[in-house]
Amino acid sequence: MVRLEAIARSRTEPACRVERARILLAYRADPSAYAVGESVGVTHHTVLRCLDRATRLGVMAALDDSPRPGKTPEITDDAKAWLVSLACQKAKALGYPHELWTTRLLARHVREHAAAAGHPCLASIVQGTVCKILARHEVKPHKVRYYLERRDEAFESKMAEVLCVYREVAVLRASEAVETNVAIISYDEKPGIQAIGNTAPDLPPKPASHAAFARDHEYKRHGTLSLLAGIDLLTGKVHACVEDRHRSREFVGFLKRLDAAYPTDTAIKLILDNHSAHISKETKAWLATQPDGRFSFVFTPKHGSWLNLVEGFFSKMARSMLRHIRVASKTELKARILAYLDDLNREPVIHTWTYKIGEAA
Repeated sequence: MVRLEAIARSRTEPACRVERARILLAYRADPSAYAVGESVGVTHHTVLRCLDRATRLGVMAALDDSPRPGKTPEITDDAKAWLVSLACQKAKALGYPHELWTTRLLARHVREHAAAAGHPCLASIVQGTVCKILARHEVKPHKVRYYLERRDEAFESKMAEVLCVYREVAVLRASEAVETNVAIISYDEKPGIQAIGNTAPDLPPKPASHAAFARDHEYKRHGTLSLLAGIDLLTGKVHACVEDRHRSREFVGFLKRLDAAYPTDTAIKLILDNHSAHISKETKAWLATQPDGRFSFVFTPKHGSWLNLVEGFFSKMARSMLRHIRVASKTELKARILAYLDDLNREPVIHTWTYKIGEAA
């Protein structure tokens, strides 16, 4: 009853449903077909038909129109299946220069080849009908949705190794020991940070005029920088350096920074990806000069850099400090990045990993 009253008052329901709901409610209050017809504004025959439908189908079902036979479909199911099968192929596979179909191109191809394929009912099909058939089968041949192919056969085992390191961090942080001789660093590079300068000054917001800063569309490029950063997962401190490039020599330079930052008896464990600089001859040669156990690497699986916790730090940095940044030179950009990192290190935030950590072996 509540639902029926809501439909009778609705301004968005179809008019036929509203009218039938009003008829049923009025008849419940005054069971006279003539009185109901007069109050609703319909004939008593309409009232009787509505009451008969409600008796046969139920109150809510009586509000909807009965299905009508309509025109016999001219396009057969086999023809629709053939059209959908074409849509599931690339246009270039059928001799077109297009990579993917457009609905207009697909309709033209169907018209030209329907008769030869044994589906003459499609010989005059138009683009709109093609769109309707594809929509019913939930096929969108003009679109591309990207996915990531898993190319590392040892993905699961390598992921488990990284998760074990995160579990080790959790255990060390939960222990009562004040000091530990282990440092666990989540490391990665953020290359291609653009030093972009304005060609005209920014205009500040003005109340009741324009709410945001106004900036000229033109800009000047000064080059790019690379940020090499590692987060100590036990203390939250960020170790970083900003370089023009991120080759093996820059990575070795970062390792030297870590070597100087921790006591000589501390084992430094790095979580990092498979970048060539991390496994190059130059890097291996420098590591060979270090004491056994001083440095150890735990590599994320291929296409699994999302397992590296420092990626979240880079994301936050890009969405806050680097967002809309404008500088006069690469030197200024470097200084502002280092100032941002110094500000973070005044009150370090300990980053934690929880996703699937319970599945670590």
